[in-house]
Amino acid sequence: MKRRGFIQVSTLGAASSILVPKTVLASSTSMAGGLYYTKESPGRWNKKVGGHLPEISVAKGKSGTTIEVKTAHGMTGYEHYIVKHIALNDKYEFINEKMFDPMKDKAAISQFSLGDYTGRIHVLSVCNKHDSWLASSEI
Repeated sequence: MKRRGFIQVSTLGAASSILVPKTVLASSTSMAGGLYYTKESPGRWNKKVGGHLPEISVAKGKSGTTIEVKTAHGMTGYEHYIVKHIALNDKYEFINEKMFDPMKDKAAISQFSLGDYTGRIHVLSVCNKHDSWLASSEI
């Protein structure tokens, strides 16, 4: 290979390694089965959906919107429990979280005040053994 051709190919390869990951990440709307699991994409935990997928209830009142999140999962001490719930907005940006103490909390239930927020809300339920599970709801 001639020197000029080698430089062109090398430059093209370097540029693509910088640009391609940004393009792929920018177009990716779902990381289900990668960073988190969902009802539709339970991955290796396909038999664990019922006890790990968070359930979101929406209540609108005079002081704004509140959501209640429940995960139907046992809290068996530090051996196996739901570590926390995380509320995210429609851009998957952090809103709030609730940490659980399996020695004190008998159930994984949390409430989040959203004020006048409207749009899609996402909630992660994090299990110490079976990873993170995502559910979404429209506000």
